[in-house]
Amino acid sequence: MNARHIDDRSDEGYTPTTTHAEFGEGNPRLRVTRDDVRSEFALEVDVVRIGSAVDNELSLEGADPVHATITHDDRDEYVLDMHGEGEMNANPDADSTHPGERMQTLRTGARFTIGEWTLVYARDEFADHGRPYGGRLGGEYSDQPLQPERPDYSDEATIETDAPTHADSAEEK
Repeated sequence: MNARHIDDRSDEGYTPTTTHAEFGEGNPRLRVTRDDVRSEFALEVDVVRIGSAVDNELSLEGADPVHATITHDDRDEYVLDMHGEGEMNANPDADSTHPGERMQTLRTGARFTIGEWTLVYARDEFADHGRPYGGRLGGEYSDQPLQPERPDYSDEATIETDAPTHADSAEEK
């Protein structure tokens, strides 16, 4: 095998720096799986309702009518609000961006379940607002270079939300 070490790459080409791209950039999407069913769902609107109701943006058989909501907020983050039962791979209490018992700011690789369905969030690295400078290659903790301040997305963010909140969903049960 003729593998090159990652640090042996050429300095030419794309070198990650910041994770702040244009509002909504980076092909945000969900990879949706159950048994042998596999699909990808593009997050192209600001509020995506996920559940068994036919008028949801993402309809999943066997879920509560509105089991979860993903909102594209004015900071260019995609935020999951779980209304029904399901697992999340993040500790919501540690998420300081959007605190809430069943809320999570999504980063590439964030995984959650709805019934028998597994959903994994993905967004291209240059727009994911996570670790700058190529992740761990760029440094770790105190050695991580700071990226510039997040751009002001207020002119581009036109978030309209008529989707139910976690409290609204609980009242429906």
